[in-house]
Amino acid sequence: MGRTHADLPQTLRAPHWLPGGNLQTIWPVLCSRAPPAVPWRRERWDTPDGDFIDVDFVDAAPAQAPLLVLLHGLEGSSQSHYARAFAHWAHSHGWRFAVPHWRGCSGEINRAPRAYHSGDYEEVDWLLTRLRAAAAAPPCVVGVSLGGNALLRWAGENGAAAATRVRALASVSAPLDLAAGGLAIGRGFNRLVYTRMFLQTMKPKALAKLAQHPGLFDREKLRAARTLHEFDNVFTAPLHGFRDTDDYWARASAKPHLARIRVPTLALNARNDPFVPAASLPRDGGSHVTLWQPPHGGHAGFPGGAFPGHLMSLPDAVMGWFARHA
Repeated sequence: MGRTHADLPQTLRAPHWLPGGNLQTIWPVLCSRAPPAVPWRRERWDTPDGDFIDVDFVDAAPAQAPLLVLLHGLEGSSQSHYARAFAHWAHSHGWRFAVPHWRGCSGEINRAPRAYHSGDYEEVDWLLTRLRAAAAAPPCVVGVSLGGNALLRWAGENGAAAATRVRALASVSAPLDLAAGGLAIGRGFNRLVYTRMFLQTMKPKALAKLAQHPGLFDREKLRAARTLHEFDNVFTAPLHGFRDTDDYWARASAKPHLARIRVPTLALNARNDPFVPAASLPRDGGSHVTLWQPPHGGHAGFPGGAFPGHLMSLPDAVMGWFARHA
């Protein structure tokens, strides 16, 4: 497949009334029409290291129906706007749907010292192995933002063996070059809005983790962190086996591993994403990776329709790609 934009769907064109990457990122979260609610069922899975992960399912389809899995982004959940949009698509089209939560993101702090990170491909491997065992056929998997980078990092690590667990993959707004994305989100408007939003939930979770495991990291350095680079230096990197933030961002980035992917894969990134710089996007994803890089869409936004817009452009486009390539 390689690099192609020939089949970029018209539905990914941003509405004329919503210009700019920041508005196209924020509006779908706050103002776009939410899809109708779907019934969720939660399972708690014990992990091999004595922790747990919560997985939310939409079961309104027979057990033999195809399964769609979504890996959410930083501080997301099954209630994130994009997860609800994909859930509605699955419910409407007779697919089963699952959202595994990264540790600590399901509404309850996890037990282990570790949390989650952008290159968590070992966690992805365990999740997809278990989900495949419970499905009638290998699932299609979508990863959004952090979840997209971790998913493609997993696919690169597994090469041809990934096909035993998945049919096809899609990453949406993934920061495939973590250093470029990390620097972008730490500057100017991004730092004032997006960084502050993320740290508002990340810091309390980290401090709760410290209460569970005293001495895990330096409390005052954590409290003083004002950027994701500083936060990752105190918390994410050392807790997950990295020397520091720069080591973490370099080793966890999926971009250098795309050519090793051997399953049908879509990498979708809007070129006006506020914190995934267009200059950092891959120019060639290798023989199995299709790159879609539309000029508009923001970060995990891709709103569509007349004012006030809707959230279904993204799942319609991604699931249409799966139908053609999986």
